[in-house]
Amino acid sequence: MHTTRHDWTKAEIADIYHRPFLDLVYEAASIHRANKDYNEVQISSLISIKTGGCAEDCAYCPQAARYNTDVNVHALMKVSEVVSAAVRAKEGGASRLCMGAAWREVRDNRDFDRVIEMVRAVNDMDMEVCCTLGMLTESQAQRLADAGLYAYNHNLDTSEDDYKRIISTRTYDDRLNTIKNVRKAKLTVCSGGIIGLGETVEDRVSMLHTLANMPKHPESVPVNALVPVKGTPLEDQPRVPIWDMVRMIATARIVMPNSVVRLSAGRTEMSTLEQAFCFMAGANSIFAGDKLLTTPNPAFVDDMAMFELLGLKTREAFKNGRPAAVRREEEALLSE
Repeated sequence: MHTTRHDWTKAEIADIYHRPFLDLVYEAASIHRANKDYNEVQISSLISIKTGGCAEDCAYCPQAARYNTDVNVHALMKVSEVVSAAVRAKEGGASRLCMGAAWREVRDNRDFDRVIEMVRAVNDMDMEVCCTLGMLTESQAQRLADAGLYAYNHNLDTSEDDYKRIISTRTYDDRLNTIKNVRKAKLTVCSGGIIGLGETVEDRVSMLHTLANMPKHPESVPVNALVPVKGTPLEDQPRVPIWDMVRMIATARIVMPNSVVRLSAGRTEMSTLEQAFCFMAGANSIFAGDKLLTTPNPAFVDDMAMFELLGLKTREAFKNGRPAAVRREEEALLSE
C-alpha cells in the first residue's frame, strides 16, 4: 500500500511532476489501482444558486462585478428551484450536488437561512451536498454541518507566491482560515486549483505542496483548466495542454493517494481519449451537466456514453459514510 504522507518537500513533488510522462502516469495509475474501487468515478453536478455581481477581483472569473462579461446577475434561487435542479441531476447520474454563490463571504442573513434550507432539502434526497459560498466563519460552517452539508469547496487557485497576481481582494491566509473553519465543523474539504492562469510549474508544485501537507488531505481535490472568458483579465490565456492536466492529476494522485481527484473545468475541450488519460492517471470524479457555474460543460448523456466505453462505473453517494456518522466516529476515536 502507498503510505499517506503530510511531510512532502517541494523538491520531492517537483521530481514527481517532471518524471518522464509514461513513468509518471504508470506510477499514478498503480497507486490508483491499489484502491479496489479504482474504476469508480463520482459524478457531481454544479449549479449557480446566485450568479454575478461579486465584489472580488479574481482575474479568471466572469462573475466579478468589475468585469464586463456576458454573465447576467441573478438573485439567490428559490429552494424549490434548487430541488428541481437536484432531481434532474440525480436522474442524470449525479450523486453529489454542488451549490455555488458569487459571494465574497457568507453573511448571517436571510439569504444564508435560505441556503441552509437548500442544504437540508438536497440532503433529504440522499445526495451529498457541497457548497462554495466564499469565506466562512466557524459558526457558519457549523450551521451548514448541522443542516447536513457533506463538503465545502474553497479552492486555493494557485500558489501563495502567485496568488496576489490573480486576486487582491482577499489573502491566501483568508482561504486557509476558511478551510480550517470547515475542518473544525467536521465537514469534508474540497480544495484544489486552476492551471493555465499564467503560473509557473513551480507555482503548481507549490499549490500541491500546500494541499498535500495539510494535517488532513482534502477529501476532494479539483484540478481545473482555465476556461478564458472575454472581458476578464485572463481572456487571452492559451488553452492548457492536455499533458499538463494529466501531470497535475497524476502528481496529485501520488501525493494525496486517498483523495478524490476531480477532473473539473476545461473538460469540454478534451476528447474522450484525453479524458481517458486523466482517469488512468488517477482522476475519479467529474462535474457533469451542461454548465459549470457560468462556463460550458459536457452533457450527462455524453458522459454516460464515455463511461460505458471506458468501463467506468458511477460512485454512490456517501461511500465513506454520512457526515454525522463520520463525525461521531471521529469523536469516539478521540475520546478513547
